[in-house]
Amino acid sequence: MSSMAGYEDESSSETMTMKSVYKTCRIIKKRENSIYNALRSIYEDSIFVAEIAQLWPELPLVANLRCGFWYSSKFEQTCYFKSTDGHTNNLSFSTARLNLHLATLVGQRGGCVVVDSTRKGKRFPDSMSKTIPIWACVLNRAIRNRLQRNSDCLSEENYNQESINWDSSLHLPLWVSKMEASKIENLLDEWTYQFENSGADIDSLVSIKKPLRPMWISSSTVIWLNEVPGIDSWDFTPIILLSASSPTGTPHYHRTMSEFSWNYIPGAGDDEESWARGLTPDIFWKNAFDIISCGPDLCNQKVAQLVEMNRVYRAQRGEVADQIIINSTNQLVRDFKTPDFGIQADSNQQGLYWLGSTNLSIGSTSHEELLEDVDAVLNCDTELPSFSLEGKSYLHLPIQNSKMNRFSLLNNLPSAFNFARLLMNRSKKLLICCHNGEDLSVCVCLAILTSLFDETWSFDNGKHFKESSSITKSDLKRRLTFICKYASSARPSRGNLKQVFCFLNPTPDFINKQ
Repeated sequence: MSSMAGYEDESSSETMTMKSVYKTCRIIKKRENSIYNALRSIYEDSIFVAEIAQLWPELPLVANLRCGFWYSSKFEQTCYFKSTDGHTNNLSFSTARLNLHLATLVGQRGGCVVVDSTRKGKRFPDSMSKTIPIWACVLNRAIRNRLQRNSDCLSEENYNQESINWDSSLHLPLWVSKMEASKIENLLDEWTYQFENSGADIDSLVSIKKPLRPMWISSSTVIWLNEVPGIDSWDFTPIILLSASSPTGTPHYHRTMSEFSWNYIPGAGDDEESWARGLTPDIFWKNAFDIISCGPDLCNQKVAQLVEMNRVYRAQRGEVADQIIINSTNQLVRDFKTPDFGIQADSNQQGLYWLGSTNLSIGSTSHEELLEDVDAVLNCDTELPSFSLEGKSYLHLPIQNSKMNRFSLLNNLPSAFNFARLLMNRSKKLLICCHNGEDLSVCVCLAILTSLFDETWSFDNGKHFKESSSITKSDLKRRLTFICKYASSARPSRGNLKQVFCFLNPTPDFINKQ
């Protein structure tokens, strides 16, 4: 018995030791990934971003959402290239994220500098290593095909032989293996075909005078400052892919000009819900000096104060201002809202996107001024708007995000459909809005556009939809491309798109519930 008791005591002691080690590791990890370490790392990386941007001041600085938005306060535009589209064994070209507004900007300005970052162990995120190079190559091939088809009727004054011999080869960084590069090469023709048949306005790319080509710059890149080439000297349109973070991830303690100890976090801007505590890039850069100088001990308090001040300020102006809630795992319970850095929307009003001549528009519930030119509002946000809706037809559908409720959008789409059909029959202008104007409102608009409009985007009260045997994913992608042509900030989630597809292709169970 004594030997058995001794064995149990030893086992219990080992278990306690394991728990103690695990708890200590958690404490150390939490301390290393503190909000001060994250913000200080972002601040240090932003200095490098600013230095590179100054080398080509004529090129616009573009943030790849969402992580890249943290690394400067001087972005002129945003783009949305996902790393998952460039993951090994998951290579794809997304017609839902065409980023044609970026292509137009690049054509107008002769190039751009795209900013993003990645976690420890990599110099560049997959969005820069593969997603953007694939995007550039597909666009180059589409432009080349268009030039070749029109070559017989084009004058030498506008297009020379060099334009016809458009460079459409794939340009990848050296660290992408030959095997993976070969896989990408084999898929390029298929992706180009998908792009050309997606309904995208390829003619809008005529402002691009030279082929697109990515270039990669990180903190490890050697640049001779007295030999920096001008963009006019290149025979291509440069898309400079700037990785903001150092790939080493080496902690920095007591750096010069600093009285505090802190750990460097590569790619600190990533996964902001886990550390930002309601802070946005906009709030951070307006108060960067105060936040950094307060030190790690007072940083949480300072951030909480600034976030609450911003919430109260927005509420006093009549904007949607959610109470920030931090749960037990320190994750932010709130939908992401793109901060306002003065970036102009591709519309006659900032934050409002009219979809051609359809009388449909998409926007955010935080912009009261958007109501001036609309006859009706379909609010998909969970919160009621604080502004007046006098004289407007109004329907509130408190739709939850797919992560909170997998069927919320699907259950509310019939009501949205009936409301929109009534208004379209009366030739009324409808604004479909949600918290950020990027996801739920886009998906509701996609369902309405597919079910009530024909292939020429003319309202037909659902005639074309009824005559169709079914709606395919390709049909949905083509209509989503039409929306993204006007709403450059559209970023519908996969879960919500699935619900739209189910609504347009209802099962018997869904029909019986209605």
